[in-house]
Amino acid sequence: MSWLWAIIVGFVLGLIARAILPGKQHQPLWLTTLFGIAGAVLGNAVATWIGVGETRGIDWIRHLLQLAGAVAVVALGEMVYGSIRGRRRQTT
Repeated sequence: MSWLWAIIVGFVLGLIARAILPGKQHQPLWLTTLFGIAGAVLGNAVATWIGVGETRGIDWIRHLLQLAGAVAVVALGEMVYGSIRGRRRQTT
């Protein structure tokens, strides 16, 4: 069941990250979901590193770090995806 939650949270974080980023992103939704999952993992790692990974109540700082990680990963992933996709178009 934890994999299902990871996919759902990654999808939601990826969509929010795409909405925050300016301009249109051309990556498919499955890739946005993977980037959202990676951002959530990155945000959890940073939260644990700074000591706010587990707190009482709602972990607002951890959630904000997950969102920031998702925005960073989606932005970097869009650049990489765009450059790979652009190269494919030029060679075909």
